[in-house]
Amino acid sequence: MIHYAENLPEVKNSIFISEKLGVSYAYLSKLFTKNEELTIEKFIILQKIERVKELLSYEELSLSEISYNLGYSSVQHLSNQFRSVTGMSVTEFKKLDEKKRKPLNEVL
Repeated sequence: MIHYAENLPEVKNSIFISEKLGVSYAYLSKLFTKNEELTIEKFIILQKIERVKELLSYEELSLSEISYNLGYSSVQHLSNQFRSVTGMSVTEFKKLDEKKRKPLNEVL
């Protein structure tokens, strides 16, 4: 959903997950939150921000292209979410000498 988003149909995360697993999203959400102590949606946001960091560090795509590829409604939405999660703007992140990222299996 995050790393290969451009190859997937545009559908809400909840519908995609529920259909792939064959279980109601409400059930999955409760189970996930109980075990991980954060919501599925927050987990997806954290994963997406790490993917944004990764793509920014490659310097191959514009922020607009990254925003589109990851299914954000706008560059502004991505920028706001990036700042909310990281505490810095996309521009500030791009200026860092060492662009620290978490391994995806440690994003929680």
